[in-house]
Amino acid sequence: MNDKLAEALNEQMNFEFYSAHVYLAMAAYCSGESLDGFANFFIIQAEEERFHGMKIYKFLNDRGRRATLTALGEPKNEYESMLDAFQHGYAHEQQNTKRFYNLADLALNDREHATMYFLKWFIDEQVEEEALFDNIIQKLKRIDKDSNAFYMLDAEFAQRSFVAPAE
Repeated sequence: MNDKLAEALNEQMNFEFYSAHVYLAMAAYCSGESLDGFANFFIIQAEEERFHGMKIYKFLNDRGRRATLTALGEPKNEYESMLDAFQHGYAHEQQNTKRFYNLADLALNDREHATMYFLKWFIDEQVEEEALFDNIIQKLKRIDKDSNAFYMLDAEFAQRSFVAPAE
C-alpha cells in the first residue's frame, strides 16, 4: 500500500469517527425534544460509525500502516425538525459514499487488491445506509402532522440495537 492510499484511509477512518460525533449530536437534539426513540436511532448510528472507524483502524494496522487520529470538527447541533435531522443524515451518508468511491478508485488505480476487497464491504454498507435514511425520510414526509404515526415511529426506533457484523 502506498503512502497516498494509507493517508486516504486514515482520513476516512477519522471521518467515520466524525460521523459518530455527528450522529451523537443528532441524538442529543432528539433527547432535547423528548424523542427518546429517535435519539436511540442516532445513538445506534454513532455506534455503527465507531465500528466502521475501528474496522479501518484494524485494517491499517494489519497492513503495517499506522492509524493516525485527528481532531473532530464541531457537528451541527440544531435542526428545524426530525425531517430536517434525517435529511442532514442522508446528505452525510451520500458524502460518505462518495468518499468510499474515491478510496476504491485509488485502490483500483494502484492495483491494491486487498484494499479493493476491504472497501467492497463499506460500499455495500453505504447502499444500505442511504436506503435506510431515504426510507425514513419518506415515512416522515407521509406522516407529516399525524402525531400518532410519529410517536409510533419513535417507539419503533426505541427498539433498535447495534450488533457488530460477523467478520
